[in-house]
Amino acid sequence: MSRRASADPSPRPVSGLRPPPAGPSSAEHEGAIAGTGGSVPAIATSGLRKAFGPRVALHDLTLTVQPGEVFGFLGPNGAGKTTAMKILLGLVRPSGGEARIFGRSPAEPAARRRVGYLPEHFRFQEWATGAELLDFHGRLSGLGAGERAERIPELLERVGLAGRGDERVRRYSKGMTQRLGIALALLHRPDLVLLDEPTSALDPVGRREVRELVRELAAGGVTVFLNSHLLTEVEAVCHRVAIVNQGRVVASGPLDDLAGAVAQLRVLLDRVDRELLALLGRHGQVVRAEGTAVTLAVDTLDVAPDLARQLISAGYRLYGLVPVQQSLEDIFVDLVGEVREG
Repeated sequence: MSRRASADPSPRPVSGLRPPPAGPSSAEHEGAIAGTGGSVPAIATSGLRKAFGPRVALHDLTLTVQPGEVFGFLGPNGAGKTTAMKILLGLVRPSGGEARIFGRSPAEPAARRRVGYLPEHFRFQEWATGAELLDFHGRLSGLGAGERAERIPELLERVGLAGRGDERVRRYSKGMTQRLGIALALLHRPDLVLLDEPTSALDPVGRREVRELVRELAAGGVTVFLNSHLLTEVEAVCHRVAIVNQGRVVASGPLDDLAGAVAQLRVLLDRVDRELLALLGRHGQVVRAEGTAVTLAVDTLDVAPDLARQLISAGYRLYGLVPVQQSLEDIFVDLVGEVREG
């Protein structure tokens, strides 16, 4: 199985979706680059910094992504995500810190051969057919004629373009072009795939197919580094996420840990009045009140039994008292809002 890629560093995909059967210490720096348990991380950055003149795009980006992991890289526009991805691709040199792809500098050909990339904005030669573009990129990647002949129909089927490979790209819809971009990113069977807004032009069926493909890639040991503003998509497929804002990581970790950082109870009653809000306020912080439903942030969910007894004793009819897990969107908005206010 060939893994050679083009030596051309231009930011186009190297190649939907029907799936087949603050500065660290020396010790901390070595740990970030080497990973844990002796394994070599797919991505490791330590104190990564990038300045464009007086503007600092990245301040101190330190993260580790393990092989086979689906990692969500999130943040508002201008947070430094694109700059970080360009550094990981070897297209931009950092001003400070270090980045490694499978233990190597992103600029090394040996690292680039193992990476597939789907940029957010891309243009293809509209006069070419989808199959011709895949064949061209396959030759740039070093795939032999026999392997290209087998791989291209397989990918067209996989991304939902079966029977459309002989059509010129100018006739493709935006969603079809997005699917072709995904096929190009996967063409040379990379070990790491960087996907920048992979579902932005797809309908709900296409987004579901992308999710299935991402899961299948991870199951096969491929690392997926995913940047998307569709947080429900990230929530559905990612093992861990990092949220960046103004060039800094403001939160990172498994989704369950981030969602569980704040416990909440949703209380459904027959009425909401001042006395009720005061009673609830003794057990936590009222986050919102909508009609006869109140969301209460608490230190621990263990307050629920005592709270239920007090509500009933106070004369309220209690119809529901259930834990509420924060969505990734709630976490994102809270964290980004806090940083901006700060």
